[in-house]
Amino acid sequence: MFKIRPLLSALGNTRLTLERHGGPRKLLCRMSEAPRDEETAKLLKRANEENEESAEKATKKLKAEGQLADDEKKYPKKKVVLLVAYSGKGYYGMQRNSGTSQFRTIEDELVTALIKSGCIPENHGDEMKKMSFQRCARTDKGVSAAGQVVSLKLRLIEDTIEKINEHLPQQIRVLGLKRVTQGFNSKNNCDARTYAYMLPTVAFSSKDYDTAATAAFRLEPETLQKVNSLFSLYKGTHNFHNFTSQKAPSDPSARRYITEMLCGEPFMNSDMQFAVITVRGQSFMLHQIRKMIGLVIAVAKGYAKEEVIERSWGQDKVDIPKAPGLGLVLERVHFDRYNKRFGGDGLHERLDWDLEEEAIKSFKEAHIYPTIVLTEREEGSMVSWMSTLPIHDFEATATATESQDDKEQKQDNADLGNDSD
Repeated sequence: MFKIRPLLSALGNTRLTLERHGGPRKLLCRMSEAPRDEETAKLLKRANEENEESAEKATKKLKAEGQLADDEKKYPKKKVVLLVAYSGKGYYGMQRNSGTSQFRTIEDELVTALIKSGCIPENHGDEMKKMSFQRCARTDKGVSAAGQVVSLKLRLIEDTIEKINEHLPQQIRVLGLKRVTQGFNSKNNCDARTYAYMLPTVAFSSKDYDTAATAAFRLEPETLQKVNSLFSLYKGTHNFHNFTSQKAPSDPSARRYITEMLCGEPFMNSDMQFAVITVRGQSFMLHQIRKMIGLVIAVAKGYAKEEVIERSWGQDKVDIPKAPGLGLVLERVHFDRYNKRFGGDGLHERLDWDLEEEAIKSFKEAHIYPTIVLTEREEGSMVSWMSTLPIHDFEATATATESQDDKEQKQDNADLGNDSD
């Protein structure tokens, strides 16, 4: 009897529990829902954590944007030009090549320095159009510059030039900065460009001269006079379609205006005689200057007749040798029309660099001229190139020169366009 009472009591408690929870079926449902509640709780916890993380990111973003806005207020973007000098050895020209980081260019270095110095936002580095970036001349592989000018919008921080130069290699320097009008474009507003080409005078020796005695060669006054009479033929407007690639004789853009071309007096440097050729023109096409010089050298050495220069401006295709790029330097760019219109309005500066002349000269003497001389002495690029002159047929027809053009075109495929050397 006493054993039955606890059992009845337990059954009574069970009945009360079932009634309290709505019967056995509902009780079982609630028991099965317990794990689901735990899973839901975990999901809710994870969602809360993600929301907190998103909120933290959003806060950081807002803070960064706020900092950016503060920077914009403190250093608003202004349209400026930078005077840039560089030794082109080891670089694949001035202009950036998108997606080809292995071919380092001057602009790659410059843009990196502008970002690191805080002069432009990091997110604009790959889209410099947002900064209205434009170069005055696109110099070719290995070509140097003492007076390159680029235009862009810039944050004018304290000590802008010094901060940019801190992040540039020694062979690239920003030498000057000036404010310009909002619509200024360094390429389109440029009236003329002046290039210099430094070469060993042995380039003008006769084709029978023993190039093993390069250091012993001295340029005679009569030879220099003859060379300058040849260079003077280039003055004026001519059709230079033979002096670049991918230009048909009928292409209007092949017509270029040359105002000056002259070889200066020879001088000694490291026991070797050099001279500098100066050429000024409205604009130049890819490889045009190097081919102008290459053709005159071929005539001066006796590989071609003088009449080939006049013939090169005609409709026929002429095989023209291209002198090495080593000695070519962009000396100066000219903005005469801009200076005339805005230089005296009291609001804008004239785009000349008289105050920077000493810095330009010092840079050339420290980085450009020594590189040209040393490379010429060690590698003999001019003498090596001169040995290829006999393979050119200056009397050849278009068909005969086709294979040579094809080779040259393959080399120039990455440099298409209508820009300067």
